[in-house]
Amino acid sequence: MKKEIYIKNRRIAEDAPAFIIAEMSANHLMNFDRAVEIIKSAKYAGADAIKLQTYMPDTITIDSDKEYFQINDGLWKGTTLHKLYQTAYTPWEWQGELKKIAEDLGLICFSSPFDATAVDLMEELDMPAFKIASFEINDIPMIRKIAKLGKPIIISTGIAYLADIEEALRACYEEGNENVILLKCTSAYPSPYEDINLKNIPTIKQTFNCLVGLSDHTMGSAVATGGVAIGARMVEKHLTLKRADGGPDAAFSMEVEEFKEMVDNIRMVEKALGSETYTLTDKQIKSRESSRSLFVVKDMKKGDIFTEDNLKSVRPANGIHTRYYEDILGKRARADIEKGTPIAWEFIN
Repeated sequence: MKKEIYIKNRRIAEDAPAFIIAEMSANHLMNFDRAVEIIKSAKYAGADAIKLQTYMPDTITIDSDKEYFQINDGLWKGTTLHKLYQTAYTPWEWQGELKKIAEDLGLICFSSPFDATAVDLMEELDMPAFKIASFEINDIPMIRKIAKLGKPIIISTGIAYLADIEEALRACYEEGNENVILLKCTSAYPSPYEDINLKNIPTIKQTFNCLVGLSDHTMGSAVATGGVAIGARMVEKHLTLKRADGGPDAAFSMEVEEFKEMVDNIRMVEKALGSETYTLTDKQIKSRESSRSLFVVKDMKKGDIFTEDNLKSVRPANGIHTRYYEDILGKRARADIEKGTPIAWEFIN
């Protein structure tokens, strides 16, 4: 699999900054102007991309009250899938204009399709990447259709066994598409911290020999920042204007200033990660001047014996290395030495 993938002009690789995605999802609350404000907020907060969702209620499920379609627990308990998606979908007629607005701001815009017709719309709009949601990882026909287009594919693994990931990847490879990024994901809304298992990020990377990111539904930015520290090359978080405004995804979405703080923290962590080579910076080398060395701490006359009372290891590092302390004890001073003098070999008989 490729270890370097481009989404438009943005390089995603182990040695590149993490690619930050602001997920709009249902946070537009069916208001186009609000959707535009979320896009502008994503730009302000430092995101690299805004992600939409491309489905209609009838393309993702069916309108039925049968038990199979009832939501019986979690954030959306008490409704049906179809009724939920009626409040959550992003109107298809918006998406071309939203993409243009995002691109005019310098953001990348793409989407998650949920059936073949959505893939067709995304391709018609020339979206530069496709995101496979966790619950669609087993939609192999759709994944094959997307893979044939040759564009980058981002696959969330929230409900996947290893075999599911293997089958989805195999479908991409068999269609000649290796531009795949896997996202570690916990499909709970919001996700409990104890269920995240960030340690799986390097495991997924090693197992599937691919770039790995994180789709994060926890509250706050700690998990996303930690994910980058442990190897995530992509981070996806939901963005809303205000959680108090409500909506199906509001409870686990970040507000604008929170999102900005997360991006800032990620960029700071990336600077702090540095390299795996053990070297000192110029500042660290300069700081060594404040390290320990051997100094005369009492006035000494020529011929005096060096003892634990007059020779000590102290800061700074102008004297002989402390490793020679035992060797010098018992020897005599070759000349008078004032208190506070860094010891040098010429002072020692």
